[in-house]
Amino acid sequence: MLPEFPVIHTNIWDAFWAVPVILLALFIIRLFFKLSVAWFSTIATVIGLFLSIFISHPDNLAAGIFMGFFYAGAAIGVIYSFNNSFQAYRAN
Repeated sequence: MLPEFPVIHTNIWDAFWAVPVILLALFIIRLFFKLSVAWFSTIATVIGLFLSIFISHPDNLAAGIFMGFFYAGAAIGVIYSFNNSFQAYRAN
């Protein structure tokens, strides 16, 4: 018999503040440490997990890890989407 999946209570407001915070932190880190774009995914994941585990879901580790990866993935998607759009614009 399979165990039930954990119920993760979150709301859309978590994503509305977490993703911009991750983006802002990435650009500040890149400004001070000359971070290459290749490290963005790793740093965004670490920041997303930290925010989710310790701020959004401090009482539920499974929910914190689960949502941390989603926050980081959304921030990474925004960065690479803007990057691809900018490169396509410059190519024309």
